[in-house]
Amino acid sequence: SLGFQDVLSHGRTSAATSYRKLQGWSSDQNKWNEKLYPFWEEGDPRWKDSWKDGQVTAKLDTDSPALVGSNVTFVVTLQFPKCQKEDNDGNIIYERNCTRDPPASQDQQVYVYNWTEWIDNCGWENCTSNHSHDVFPDGRPFPHYPGWRKRNFVYVFHTFGQYYQRTGRSSTTFSVNTANITVGKHVMAVSIYRRGHSTHIPIARASAVYVVTDKIPLSVTMFQKHDRNISDSIFIKDSPVTFDVKIHDPSYYLNNSAISYKWNFGDGSGLFVASSSTTSHTYTLQGNFTLNLTVQAIIPVPCKPVTPTAPLPTSAVTTGASFNSDSSTIIETMEDSPDEGCHIYRNGYYGTGISVIEGILEVNIIQMTTIQMTESQAENSLVDFVVTCQESLPTDVCTVVSDPTCQVSKSVVCDPVTVKNECLLTIRRAFEEPGTYCINITLGDDTSQALASALISVNRGSSSGTTEGVFIFLGLLAVFAAIGAFILYKRYKQYKPIERNTGQAENQEGLTTYFSKFKAIFFSSNTERNPLLKGKPGIV
Repeated sequence: SLGFQDVLSHGRTSAATSYRKLQGWSSDQNKWNEKLYPFWEEGDPRWKDSWKDGQVTAKLDTDSPALVGSNVTFVVTLQFPKCQKEDNDGNIIYERNCTRDPPASQDQQVYVYNWTEWIDNCGWENCTSNHSHDVFPDGRPFPHYPGWRKRNFVYVFHTFGQYYQRTGRSSTTFSVNTANITVGKHVMAVSIYRRGHSTHIPIARASAVYVVTDKIPLSVTMFQKHDRNISDSIFIKDSPVTFDVKIHDPSYYLNNSAISYKWNFGDGSGLFVASSSTTSHTYTLQGNFTLNLTVQAIIPVPCKPVTPTAPLPTSAVTTGASFNSDSSTIIETMEDSPDEGCHIYRNGYYGTGISVIEGILEVNIIQMTTIQMTESQAENSLVDFVVTCQESLPTDVCTVVSDPTCQVSKSVVCDPVTVKNECLLTIRRAFEEPGTYCINITLGDDTSQALASALISVNRGSSSGTTEGVFIFLGLLAVFAAIGAFILYKRYKQYKPIERNTGQAENQEGLTTYFSKFKAIFFSSNTERNPLLKGKPGIV
């Protein structure tokens, strides 16, 4: 006769002869009821006829890796042939408005499997002969909890030399505690049967690899404000880099633990210990550095009794469990504290190499001038923006014109630039209609970019001279009186007048400008590249 190991191993062999018991699981040495649950080898032609109009497939997913002691969760999802689905009563029906040939009558549901059809004449409580089939492969009866009649599939899971069985619908989820599972990779297999009148029919199998580890699973994401490509591990000198640690703990095993983060940024700045998962660091030197992180969790656990045969040189108690040669050994170190109980210490590690280079750190709009046009060009208003930047020299410039809220983009213009010595650019933009606009000017190079923004009001008027913008924060968005604006401007910002070319027209339309220096928004380099207006040397 067959045993559970013969049916569920799916051809896998294991050198282990004994396992630590999983709670709620049974040994795969138990006998399998082959008469009620037929066993078909792979390639058996009966698989093709196990389901109407096609074959069912099963997908088994897991949220591993799992820290030893936590729960690892598995989700099985059945995928039916085209145009079939499970209804609220657990029956399998043809979907309406599907591409397959419509049923003869659209006024009624057409069933692939109506699971209660064969008991309509007697009912579950009166057909005693049917109850002999309401059992699992090891003979245990199906649990009769509310809604159990709608669970028309039998799932039998197998791992670590043990099995677990349950009924369910077309998708089922369950979790296993890993305290008694050795560290390493393991395979979870599942066999699915559809319930029948006299026998249960196999319809699908699936398996998935899951990992149990004694190291805290974690990942680190890095972000820098002026970094153009956050995935290349290249960052800008003198600009803070934000590090965000994500611990993979879907079962919330570490919720009551004390977690610390020990950082070594590799630049000689020393060791930093933090209690927050997010930190920042500024590299002040260029070069290549190795980042190392150690995450430690102090996990409260019930204290284990101390056996008198184990000598204890200190107050620490160390317990170990040995397994077969193909398994890892788990060593748990517990600290016995009279006030706080016992704890297990778990560590997680992360390391990576990063490069630090110079980049563009700041962009400022220092002056603005409107350009007089001929009568044929009077439908457009031309404005020159004088822009400076700090640190690295830019290789491209993008100008984005948006609505006054800076949310809806109206036009995007990008162009390469060549700056040799000093970062000083004049950018000319055309405005077809009068109104208020949000202007974002981005200067970038291969690895960095920085942004300056302004709120500008363009009017149809006539005046002369150079218009100077008044820098304010966008949060204010208020029109200051001319005298007040002038005083604030003189107090916080001193403009450098732009030199005019000989013969250049200097008459200007009425123009009121309100500048902002916020730089929290970035624009990708693959924006629309329209040609800029280039009328004079040195103007982009």
